Amino acid sequence: MHEIRMRRQRWVIFAVLALVYILVYFYRVSLAVVARDVARELDLSPAQLGSLSSILFYVYAAAQLPLGPMIDRLGSRVVIGASGVLTAIGGILFSQASTLAQAMAGRILLGLGTACVLMATFTIFSHWFSKQEFGRVSGLMIAIGNLGNLGGTAPLAVAVAWVGWRSSFLAVGVLQGVLTLFVFLLVRDRPPQDPERKGEPAATPMGLLEAWKQIFGNRDFLCLGALAFTWYGNYLAVQGLWGGPYLMEVLKLSREAAGRMLMCTSLGFICGSLVIDTVARKLMHSHKRTLWLGQLVLLVLMTAFQGVAETLPMALLAAFFFALGLAVSSGTTIYPIVRSMFPVRMVGTALTSLNFFVLMGAASMQQIMGVILNSFGKLTPGATGQAFHAAFQFPVAAQAVALALFFFAKDYYET
Repeated sequence: MHEIRMRRQRWVIFAVLALVYILVYFYRVSLAVVARDVARELDLSPAQLGSLSSILFYVYAAAQLPLGPMIDRLGSRVVIGASGVLTAIGGILFSQASTLAQAMAGRILLGLGTACVLMATFTIFSHWFSKQEFGRVSGLMIAIGNLGNLGGTAPLAVAVAWVGWRSSFLAVGVLQGVLTLFVFLLVRDRPPQDPERKGEPAATPMGLLEAWKQIFGNRDFLCLGALAFTWYGNYLAVQGLWGGPYLMEVLKLSREAAGRMLMCTSLGFICGSLVIDTVARKLMHSHKRTLWLGQLVLLVLMTAFQGVAETLPMALLAAFFFALGLAVSSGTTIYPIVRSMFPVRMVGTALTSLNFFVLMGAASMQQIMGVILNSFGKLTPGATGQAFHAAFQFPVAAQAVALALFFFAKDYYET
């Protein structure tokens, strides 16, 4: 009976944290759909729009290193709950912004507030689920989180058409506050009796400097970090900001049609995340090989933004964006890989250290692409296809280098 209650409780915790993570994903990608509206109302250049988008990710990335030790010491529930308050305030502030400075302030709070959610959640899962279950449950978490990705595409475009972007973001900010209350009421960091993992020391946090020394002194971790940097950087280059303007300015799609195309990427990511751990365990027998081959496919697909995508009929273009999402989903295997690299007592610090690379990639790709686009002229009333081709060359080149480095990393796969 006790075991049944424990199993039920861990899935209640999973459900609450998944709902919170849906909003994290929404805030990451939703600016792509409303980019033109925000740029017009706040009178932003492409470089300013890129900075507005990327500031969330820079703050998110910078917060990773101190958040890891905080999670390991204060507990994930407290950290997620306190951060949820900041997220709600940031979302509401962004919805009411009338200047670039106000919008930046809102995005900074959003970055701080959402920074801990996934890694703190994975730390909780490290106590409630076995190491063998971790890959499956982490993939499921990311798949569900991508519903926020989905909501930030076509559904957001419809909502914006009905009530405007400000009211849409205001409603999400209020919802964030409600979910934060659920975190405090229902989430627990670990089971009442959290036995030691077989073959691992007790989950006692180790010293911060000692943990960082082990983590950043691991060459394989640095190679994984490089690929994590370009994986999410490539994804957010398309889904987080510049995919929408590319589709609307170069392919001349409406905002609703562009939202539908980006929604195909979200669907691909969701479908891939649901099966990627099964592929790694049953077919590839390796998370490393699954990650490397999936990211190679992503690299090939990203080259289509050099002009091939513009020649595709709508049906094939939708299939292309779906395939892009499938390839992106292979990147979720970075989390079971890093989970296998280090003991559970330092897993919070290890996961947030890895996520530093993930979010720095997202931030820098978007901003650098904005600078490249800006060098070709103002985005509004329209940027040329040549400008977007040049901008998309940067994430492609970075991905190629990271793949070459990760090829030589050790395989930490465990059966």
